[in-house]
Amino acid sequence: MSPPIPISSSYASTFSYSAHVSPSVFARSNFTRIYLHPPVLCQFQSKTEKPLTRRCAPFLESSLLSGNGVVASDEWKTVPDIWRSSAEKYGDKIALVDPYHDPPSTMTYKQLEDAILDFAEGLRVIGVRPSEKLALFADNSCRWLVADQGMMACGAINVVRGSRSSTEELLQIYNHSESVALAVDNPEMCNRIAKLFSLKNSMRFIILLWGEKSGLVSEGEKEVPVYTFMELIHLGQESRRVLFDSLDNRKQYMYEAIKSDDIATLVYTSGTTGNPKGVMLTHQNLLHQIRNLGDIVPAEVGDRFLSMLPSWHAYERASEYFIFSCGVEQVYTTVRKLKDDLRRYQPHYLISVPLVYETLYSGIQKQISTSSLVRKLVALTFLRASMRYMECRRIYEGKCLTKDQKPPSYLQSMLDWLWARIIATILFPVHLLAKKLVYSKIHSAIGISKAGISGGGSLSSHVDRFFEAIGVTVQNGYGLTETSPVIAARRLSCNVIGSVGHPIKHTEFKIVDSETDEVLPPGTKGILKVRGPQLMKGYYKNPSATNQVLDRDGWLNTGDIGWIVPHHSTGRSRNSSGVIVVDGRAKDTIVLSTGENVEPGEIEEAAMRSSLIHQIVVIGQDKRRLGAVIVPNIEEVIKAARESSIIDPNSSDVGQENVTSLICKELRTWTSESPFQIGPVLLVNDPFTIDNGLMTPTMKIRRDKVAVQYRDQIENLYK
Repeated sequence: MSPPIPISSSYASTFSYSAHVSPSVFARSNFTRIYLHPPVLCQFQSKTEKPLTRRCAPFLESSLLSGNGVVASDEWKTVPDIWRSSAEKYGDKIALVDPYHDPPSTMTYKQLEDAILDFAEGLRVIGVRPSEKLALFADNSCRWLVADQGMMACGAINVVRGSRSSTEELLQIYNHSESVALAVDNPEMCNRIAKLFSLKNSMRFIILLWGEKSGLVSEGEKEVPVYTFMELIHLGQESRRVLFDSLDNRKQYMYEAIKSDDIATLVYTSGTTGNPKGVMLTHQNLLHQIRNLGDIVPAEVGDRFLSMLPSWHAYERASEYFIFSCGVEQVYTTVRKLKDDLRRYQPHYLISVPLVYETLYSGIQKQISTSSLVRKLVALTFLRASMRYMECRRIYEGKCLTKDQKPPSYLQSMLDWLWARIIATILFPVHLLAKKLVYSKIHSAIGISKAGISGGGSLSSHVDRFFEAIGVTVQNGYGLTETSPVIAARRLSCNVIGSVGHPIKHTEFKIVDSETDEVLPPGTKGILKVRGPQLMKGYYKNPSATNQVLDRDGWLNTGDIGWIVPHHSTGRSRNSSGVIVVDGRAKDTIVLSTGENVEPGEIEEAAMRSSLIHQIVVIGQDKRRLGAVIVPNIEEVIKAARESSIIDPNSSDVGQENVTSLICKELRTWTSESPFQIGPVLLVNDPFTIDNGLMTPTMKIRRDKVAVQYRDQIENLYK
C-alpha cells in the first residue's frame, strides 16, 4: 500500500473563495440549470461495474501509479510532470502574480501544483475521460494555466483559443475538434457565444474560469451544467481526500500512465491566410522546448518575467512551461498596463511579439521628438553615435551577415577589422556618456535588464538596431505553431542582428529550391525546411494538409523564404556562420504582371520607419506596379503638415490630398533603397485590429482579409 499523498488547500485563499460546494446543492441561473454533482457518487463505481480508467502524468502522480501496479517514472514524460519538480525545488517561492483579475492572485510553486492536481481531479469528478477533448477559450491568466495543465494532467486533450476570436470561428473550432465541453474566460464571454453554441452543438458542461454564475443570462432551453473555477477546485479537493483515505477507493480504478507521444493539445493556427487548422502537439513536442529553451534564455531562480501574450499561442505557452521549470516569477499584464508594469515590476525578461517592441520604440521616439530642442538634439546625436559604434563593433567581432560564399582575403579582413576598431574606439566614450545621460532613463522606464525575447513575427531591423544601441538586449527567434514552436533563436553569445540565430538543439535546417526541391548551398535564398523532435504529429482530421507540409523523411516545409550564412574563417561574418535569415512568407510574394517577384515584407518594414505611417499592406498581385493600403498616424500627419506650413499652426484640418501627398513623400524617402517603389496609395481611417478581423490574435496583419475588405477601392486605384 502506498502512503497517502498529503492534500493541501492552502492556496484556496489565493482565489478568495469562501464557501465549499455542498454535494447535494442544485441551483438554477438565468442561463442554464446547474448540476453540482456529488464527488463520491460521480467518481466511485459499484463493484459490479467495469472499473473506470484513470490516466495520470507518470512523474506528477508517480506514487499513485506505482502503488497500483503501473510503472511510474522518475523523470518528465509529460508536460504536467514539471510541476512536481518545480514544487519540490522552489516550493514556497512566488511562481506567479496576476494583479488585474478579480480576485487578484499570487501563488507559490507548491500552491500551483496543488491547484493543477485539484483541477484535474475536479474534471474526473464531473465525468471527463482520458483522450476526450475540452475546449479552453480564454485569455492569459493564472487560472488559464491551472485549467490548461489540469486538463493535460487528467489525460484529456485541450483545444485552445482566445476570447477575442469571433463566435463563428470558436464554434468552427469546437465542432471540428469534437470537443465535449467548454471552459471560458468569464460570464460575459459565455453570454456572447451561448446562443450560437446552444443551437449548433452538444455540450456536457461549461466551466467559468472567472466570475460567478449570477452573471449568466438565459439563452435557449438546453440545460447544461455550469461550474465555476472554485467549485471545480473544491470538487477535486474532496475527491482526492476520499481517494487517498482508503485503499478500497483507489482499487476501483484501472490506472494508466500518459505517454510522451500522446496528444497534449490541439492548437488551431491563427494564420494570416486561410482557415485555421488543428495542430496536434504531443507531450514530447512540448517537452523538447522545456528542456532546450534554456540555451536561449538562461533564466535563474527569482528572475521576473512579464507576460502579456495570449497563453494559448504556442510561443507564449512553451515559454511559460519552460520558465516555470526554472523557478522564476511571472507577472501577468495587459496591453494597456504594459507601460506602467514595465516601470513598476522592472522585469528581467520580456517575452513578446515584434509589435510590442515596435510600440516601445515608437513611444521612446515620440518622447524624444516632443522634448525641448536641445534635449532632442542631444538624444538624436547620441543615438547616431551609438548606432555607428555598435555597427563597428559588429564588424570587428565578426557578427555581420553576408551571402557571399567566398570569404574575403586575410589582408582585407585585417584592414576592415582595424578600421572598425579605430572608429569604435573613438566613439566608445560618446556611447558611454549616452548610456549615463540618456539610456539609463530609458532602462529605468522599461526594465528588461537581461533580455527581450522576440518571436511570432518579423522584427524590423531599425527596431533591432535601436535597442542594441541603447543597451537593451533583444534576442530574435523563429518558429511555427507546427514546431511547438521554437526552431531557431539568437543566443546571448551570438546575437547576430538581422538573423533568427542558430537552430536549437536536435533541430536540422535546409534550404531548398521552391520548384525542384533541390538543396541549395549556404548564402542562397530558398524555402526553409526543418526537422526535429518538436515537429507536430499532424493536422487534426486533415491528412492531405499534413502531407503537403510533412514529407516521408520528416522534413516540414515552413512556407518561409530564407537563407543560411556561409561559413567563413575570416571577415565580418566569421562568427555568424550557420545563422538563419528569414526573409518572409513564400505565399506573401507578390508577382507583378511584368513577371517580377516582390517580397512585400522588406518594403513594409522600411515604410514603417516613418512616424506618419501606423500600418501598411503592400499590394499589387498581377498589376504592373505596387500599391499600398495605409493607415496613417493622424497625430504625426497633423504635426508634419504644420511644420511644412501646409496648414496653420492652430489648424487640424489637413485634407485628404495633403495627407496623401505627405504619405507618398515619406514612402519615397524610406523605401528609396528598394528596387521596387510604391505607386498608388489607399488611405483608410480604421486601424487593422484583432476585433475587426484584420489582425491575428498574435497581432499579425491578415493580408487576405485586408485585400477582401478593400477590394473595390484597390481596383479603383489601378484604373
